[in-house]
Amino acid sequence: MTNTWMNDPAIAHIDKNKLEFLQALVFESQSMKKEQMLPFLMAVAKRGQENHVTFSNDEIDTIIETIRKYSTPEELERIDKMLKLRKK
Repeated sequence: MTNTWMNDPAIAHIDKNKLEFLQALVFESQSMKKEQMLPFLMAVAKRGQENHVTFSNDEIDTIIETIRKYSTPEELERIDKMLKLRKK
């Protein structure tokens, strides 16, 4: 996935620093296996706290919806897996 999604008008109201934080995470997670995802998400949460990066539920929903528009089928599968882990 390229960073094209970051220019989508749907997310124009979200702080660019938050979006850049997410973009970095997307690239970091691209080659991870399923069993690596949960520890990665835990580390992401900690990094977000340390950097004072927080997202409202509306921001999260909007970002996910936007990223999905620009994702390949493989990326959509990875997103779905990550979302399932998030709900647990």
